[in-house]
Amino acid sequence: MHISGSKVQAQRINGQINVASVRLIDQDGVMIGVVDIKVAMQMAADAKLDLVEISAKDNPPVCKILNYSRYKYDIKKKKVDIKKKNKCSILKEMRFKPNIGKADFQTKERQIRAFLEDGNKVKVSMIFRGREIVHTQQGMKLIEKLLEDLSDVGKVDVPPKLEGKQILVFLLPFSNKK
Repeated sequence: MHISGSKVQAQRINGQINVASVRLIDQDGVMIGVVDIKVAMQMAADAKLDLVEISAKDNPPVCKILNYSRYKYDIKKKKVDIKKKNKCSILKEMRFKPNIGKADFQTKERQIRAFLEDGNKVKVSMIFRGREIVHTQQGMKLIEKLLEDLSDVGKVDVPPKLEGKQILVFLLPFSNKK
């Protein structure tokens, strides 16, 4: 299966290959050279494997002797691994108020922990409304407690700072997650 962009081309195997001669690679990866298609088919049958057309654009086409179902599995697995490695992290946001209850604080802390364990960045906002702005020290203590509790799963990207009527802090997950 040749994967180019989002288009998937089906590969020809065994009897589907209808050319006079092919450039053959054996099951050990050794280049045999240009051989007649019947000889290539017989070599594949003797090895109890498939003759798979790897590159149809070449003249003569390149074919390899291999286990086709294992080959398809390996390609699928590589595709999944590439997708996994390219996983982009998402910015999640959690908002607090300075007079948050203990149980609510613990719930939000668990949610932030889950976000960080999933590999996402987290923006934590302590929002002050009305006269609450007088109690910025209480808000800063809550943020510091949160950062201390989450120090095992993430690190501070941007330290806490007061911007307008809110304290903002950004957390990054540790990169060595499994």
